[in-house]
Amino acid sequence: MSSEKEAALAAVPNDSPTIFDKIIKKEIPSTVVYEDEKVLAFRDINPQAPTHILIIPKVKDGLTGLSKAEERHIEILGYLLYVAKVVAKQEGLEDGYRVVINDGPSGCQSVYHIHVHLLGGRQMNWPPG
Repeated sequence: MSSEKEAALAAVPNDSPTIFDKIIKKEIPSTVVYEDEKVLAFRDINPQAPTHILIIPKVKDGLTGLSKAEERHIEILGYLLYVAKVVAKQEGLEDGYRVVINDGPSGCQSVYHIHVHLLGGRQMNWPPG
């Protein structure tokens, strides 16, 4: 079993503070590639592609995973995808990239603070998982 799968199965889905909250507060260092008042984008410490960036909202607002999305989250969900496009361009991913949102244990979600994975810099395969 992969360590990511093990982490996802061990994670407890809840609204408690996560490692991402500590990264947002700058309590844990990260390599930030984009930041504004709404989101933070930083390099994944366990990259699955030459470019692997996580994009997270700075305010969780109960949005621990995509399955928890409510109508009030529409704006931030769209903004996360827009920022993925901006960061992909910034990173030189002209040939394409993949955007992934893991949800729940079976979706291999290990941090319960919604986040977008931006993957690129190599040929992606299909099916992905």
